Amino acid sequence: MTVLAAILRFAGLGHPDTLMFDETFYVKDAWTLLNLGYESKWPEDVDVDDEFNSGNVGIFLPDASYVAHPPLGKWLIAIGLALFGAQNPVGWRFSVAVAGTLAVLLLTVIAGTLFRSALLGTLAGGLMAIDGHAIVLSRVTLLDNFVMLFGLLGFACILLDRRWFDRRFGQWERARDPEVATLGPALAWRPWLIAAGVAFGLQTGVKWSGLYFLAGFAIYVLVVDALARRRAGVDAWPLVTIVRQGPLAFVSLIPAALAAYLATYTGWFLTSGGWNRNWIAEGGERWTGLLAWVPDAIQNLWHWHSDIYGFHTALDSSHPYATPAILWPLLARPTQVYYQGSGAGENGCQFGYCAEIVWSIANPLIWYAGIAAAVFLVYRLIRLRIPRDGLILMGVAVGYLPWLTYPTRTMFQFYAIAFLPFLLLALVAVIGIITGRVVDTGREPPAPHRVAMANRGLVLFVGLAVLLSAFFYPLWSGMQVPFWFWQIHVWSPTWV
Repeated sequence: MTVLAAILRFAGLGHPDTLMFDETFYVKDAWTLLNLGYESKWPEDVDVDDEFNSGNVGIFLPDASYVAHPPLGKWLIAIGLALFGAQNPVGWRFSVAVAGTLAVLLLTVIAGTLFRSALLGTLAGGLMAIDGHAIVLSRVTLLDNFVMLFGLLGFACILLDRRWFDRRFGQWERARDPEVATLGPALAWRPWLIAAGVAFGLQTGVKWSGLYFLAGFAIYVLVVDALARRRAGVDAWPLVTIVRQGPLAFVSLIPAALAAYLATYTGWFLTSGGWNRNWIAEGGERWTGLLAWVPDAIQNLWHWHSDIYGFHTALDSSHPYATPAILWPLLARPTQVYYQGSGAGENGCQFGYCAEIVWSIANPLIWYAGIAAAVFLVYRLIRLRIPRDGLILMGVAVGYLPWLTYPTRTMFQFYAIAFLPFLLLALVAVIGIITGRVVDTGREPPAPHRVAMANRGLVLFVGLAVLLSAFFYPLWSGMQVPFWFWQIHVWSPTWV
């Protein structure tokens, strides 16, 4: 599945050979980061995109540019630029393609571990490999693929921490005297929780939406720790969790995340030309009182972050493909990131009119099935309280629900890539339940004839998903197609 993902993401990666959509920001920022250590401005008296597309990439200025996102994603993009050069479109997109391919491998391992099934792990990775949303975000240089990858990595660490915690807590529970009142163990050393903090800190170093993952899974860790103590009959278990185990979990998770986040600004710290790098020296007001000891560099960075926060909370500019989060589950307005039309004989067009389109639309069958599966898991969690369902749904929740609190902010459907892997985990969980490959403790496995019917349905589902991906792939990869081919893919008037 990882090899398949690599083929679908790297084939023709340099086409189109022009900057698409927000590549105009991130590729050029990455190039100046690589050369200066900070994002800088470009001339205003020329068409910079045309110059960059033609290979004139050295015209950036030394003056710092105001940017609205942390630098890690752009540093990762810079790896491709360093390997292939800024004149090569493959260099622009190499890192996002690698991230998308690694995400397929990671999801395969996570699903195989979570469901204890190599088949279900392979199925999860396979669905990710062929989904259009995942493919396009791996072929266009945006930051969101890195947000998704680090969020998935943090989720893997949380999964491993749960297993680590359950083993240690189980050892204590088997050794305890049930007649003696106890507060339960205080588990201070949790290596996988530290690793999760690092992953979520790096995710936040790409986009601040990583904070939702950090906060959501911090709450999740406390809740499941409390429930474990409750099941074990620990006295005053809510208070014990908050007062005793909670601070230990905080120390494992938050400092690691903060350190990882600050590390993403290494280039800004080591140079003197970055935005607001010398804010205090240039007349900014230094902190006083209890905060007077904070180094000027940190105060300068904090002031910049205050500006970034103001920018994001006030972002409500119009865009033809802007889509409020409440419509994302409906796949109401997928983003068209590139379009070029050609008449007969132009650019090799062999038809009356041709189109080259890069369209960030998910495989509709996989997407809607994933949404339905997530809703079903909500029902199961309420009724059966299966811990695995709660873990999967937390991944969906932290990637989606916070966006609902910004109904007027400019947002796009492709932000949903952050929780797509968890939708696929929900879908594979339901498939495992229906086919009898996932049987919860205390539940009867489905009857053999139902399993046989479910397996036939699974084969049909996978076959249809593959056919749909083949049908949409030309529009995910920017292939030149006759215009009528594009039209038959428009299944809703809101898709154009």
